Amino acid sequence: MEENNQVKRNLKQRHITMIALGGTIGTGLFLTSGATISQAGPFGSVLAYIFIGIMVYFVMTSLGEMATYLPTSGSFSDYGSRYVDPAFGFALGWNYWLNGAITIAVDLTTAGMITQFWFPHIHAWIFSGIATILIFVINVLAVKAFGETEYWLATIKVITIVIFLIVGVATIWASLTGHNGNIDVVKNLTAGNHGFIGGVTGFVGVLLIAGFSFQGTELLGVTAGESENPEKSIPKAMNSIFWRILLFYIFTIIVIAAIINYKDPRLLNPNSTAVMSPFTIVFKNIGFALAASVMNAVILTSVVSSANSVMYASTRILYSLGQDHGAPKVFGRTAKNGIPVVALLATSIICFITFLTGIFGTQIYLFLVDLSSLTGFIAWLGISISHVRFRRAYVAQGKDLNDLPYKAKLFPFGPLLAILMTAAIMINLDPQQLFSPQWGQALATYAALPMFILLYFGYKWTHNTKIIPLEEVDLSREK
Repeated sequence: MEENNQVKRNLKQRHITMIALGGTIGTGLFLTSGATISQAGPFGSVLAYIFIGIMVYFVMTSLGEMATYLPTSGSFSDYGSRYVDPAFGFALGWNYWLNGAITIAVDLTTAGMITQFWFPHIHAWIFSGIATILIFVINVLAVKAFGETEYWLATIKVITIVIFLIVGVATIWASLTGHNGNIDVVKNLTAGNHGFIGGVTGFVGVLLIAGFSFQGTELLGVTAGESENPEKSIPKAMNSIFWRILLFYIFTIIVIAAIINYKDPRLLNPNSTAVMSPFTIVFKNIGFALAASVMNAVILTSVVSSANSVMYASTRILYSLGQDHGAPKVFGRTAKNGIPVVALLATSIICFITFLTGIFGTQIYLFLVDLSSLTGFIAWLGISISHVRFRRAYVAQGKDLNDLPYKAKLFPFGPLLAILMTAAIMINLDPQQLFSPQWGQALATYAALPMFILLYFGYKWTHNTKIIPLEEVDLSREK
């Protein structure tokens, strides 16, 4: 081990840009997006993605401002400790690490599901195990290897989404003009109650699933700690956030909802027996069997890429906790190549254990998605709160806002709106389930909230911390 135990700034501008463009496209968009359509209907799912997209946009501009000012591998965990309260950063760090372990498990389970398209008679967990080994090997190599891998995988994903949208729009146009009688776009979009299923309850019920699709966008803040030139690379990546959300998420879900009926049994739902990606279903519905197989292969690589990215982020958060005494010191050590190997091993073991619980059917799988999504919402809430505190402290200490390398849009409206939207979703998940026969599942879904509260107040009690006065907030640009 090296004495300084520091990660290495070897991620180049093109790595950061492409990770921002496609690094977060994975399981959420390629598979679980089908669950939003089957449970909320076409317009319900589109509205859910628009709602979450607005929130994520403001969360990301907040993170961009802080990450450019103080690039660190601990990202929002460090910002919570510096700008709010050390206990807040501690709780955020462990919450996000748990989020990563669960998300990786979901991705690994998804990889197995996707291979069933070609090998329906082979156990899915075999392919999930192979994916586990692959992402561990990629992450144990130098960070430059991670950057190169994600660069090319993200490039494939972006090209795939663009091709999908072109083919999808052409198919919708052909259907509306009477040149494709196999697909009834109007019927699909107006199915159910004028495009909505389950009313307000159905819409609220899929917000967590839609949120899961956007998770990983915050990875950009973590990569800042290993970027060669974060003051240039992060703002450049942030400038495309609006168009990424609009193109990759909202337009895509509109195309899917127009071509696939919400009752299609291949869409992910608690009763699914043969789950298929909506992207693959679209090409099968159009009649491109070969293209459907190719699309399935691309989706498989995308899911592995998503797990790879989350493994990287979770490992860096645990490493940062180890460095700041929020976790055992051993997690804050790095190998000679700058990789926090002990943190990587711990994350891999926990995600593998979680993965084993997710191979027992789609009901357990969807529960893991909800739990992962809730921990992600807590992270987004923490980012917004930290940004409000950062900006207020910056002004209170007499600093010039024009000196900020990157300024978040529409402050304070943006982060305050994100705080309200995030809190509203977390509070209104489905509290009635706590008093229903499914109370056990509901209690587990909500588990991330009491865990975060216990971590926060437990740290405050043991370390006697307090919310930092604005005039005393550490605004230095050194970690």
